[in-house]
Amino acid sequence: MKTAVTFLIFLLLFVPTSFAQDYTQWDLPESAQARLGQGSITGNIAYSPDGTGLAVAGSIGIWVYDTTTHQEVALLTGHTGWVESVVFSSDGTTIASGGGRPDNTVRLWDVATGTHRHTLTGHRGAVLSVALSPDGTTIASGGGWPDNTVRLWDVATGAHQHTLTEHRGWVESVAFSPDGTTIASGSNDTTVQLWDVATGAHQHTLTGHRGWVENVVFSPDGTTIASGSTDKTVRLWDVATGTHRHTLTGHRGWVESIAFSPAGITIASGGGRPDNTVRLWDVATGAHRHTLTGHTGAVLNVALSPDGNTVASGSKDKTVRLWNVATGTHRRTLTGHAGEVNNVAFSPDGTMLASGSEDGTILLWELPHLTGDVNQDGVVNIQDLVLVGSNFGKTAEGGADINGDGVIDLQDLVLIARAFENAENW
Repeated sequence: MKTAVTFLIFLLLFVPTSFAQDYTQWDLPESAQARLGQGSITGNIAYSPDGTGLAVAGSIGIWVYDTTTHQEVALLTGHTGWVESVVFSSDGTTIASGGGRPDNTVRLWDVATGTHRHTLTGHRGAVLSVALSPDGTTIASGGGWPDNTVRLWDVATGAHQHTLTEHRGWVESVAFSPDGTTIASGSNDTTVQLWDVATGAHQHTLTGHRGWVENVVFSPDGTTIASGSTDKTVRLWDVATGTHRHTLTGHRGWVESIAFSPAGITIASGGGRPDNTVRLWDVATGAHRHTLTGHTGAVLNVALSPDGNTVASGSKDKTVRLWNVATGTHRRTLTGHAGEVNNVAFSPDGTMLASGSEDGTILLWELPHLTGDVNQDGVVNIQDLVLVGSNFGKTAEGGADINGDGVIDLQDLVLIARAFENAENW
């Protein structure tokens, strides 16, 4: 025993600090750059807009990491319950967080200093979801039972603006439209509600789901809302009129997560047990494109890369899988977590993927990308140029749509021509 204690003291005194602190690099799985994590992850993870920061909702607060050095920058504490949701403002200066029971508050934090700005009180249940308006002036929060409200707040002052009370069940998800004028909220009362941000006026009630609405997401152009439900469907709605457009059916389990592609042409959905699949759909027609199979547990989270080429899925089977959007083919399986993967998030430049797990860790994965490799064969050559040329003028994304703007045009031809000079293996 005495020998062991002496050895421990030796380690503490003489082992270089850089070595002792470099736990982020220990025994990393292939393709992972770092392992982060301090305690339980109780909500989502979010990249800062410039990709240099990562916020993690945890049981004791919000951990903020530097994605370059892989070190903890701050631990934001003050919530008296675990943190359900975190989000960065569009300029990266503010973090908003929602607290679970018995805390029931929204808190605003200064990213540069890590200081607390405001505590927003009024909800009578856990704050299950928070969202910041695109201009960073307004925050929306969704309350759990028995609160069942959406509340709007002024970011600068922390002042309460409106309480939105149409829901008859807890509010699972809130989202701002891209222009910041409309709020959508999804509830376990099976409805989606639309509201005017400026006045708080109720606009539309979207009905049709026969189960809880777990997720609501606006399309990038703001014309469409997608909602995912425990009734195993995704529904698409017209924002202006509130009318139902399409019901996307095929999952055999709850729809756990939904995400639009950056160009708004494709939507991805993740299915719970016993489905365990990712499905890709055409937004305009509602047509099913691909079913992505391979996970052996519920798909808990999906995300699309900024260029629209790749879908990432996190699963209860403890893995992350990467898929080709254009073809639906499997690219890679990322292993290394010891628990279910309930969060996946691409960095804003698409070069990194963060995955968060119930094992309490976040893994940062490097994603090599070869611009112009349309057919994904690992090299840019004449075959890729032919594919771009043969699809010229078409509306598409992923694959031949190299710049991810939703149409295959002259810009894509220019990009692939430049890529010939610098081609590297994927």
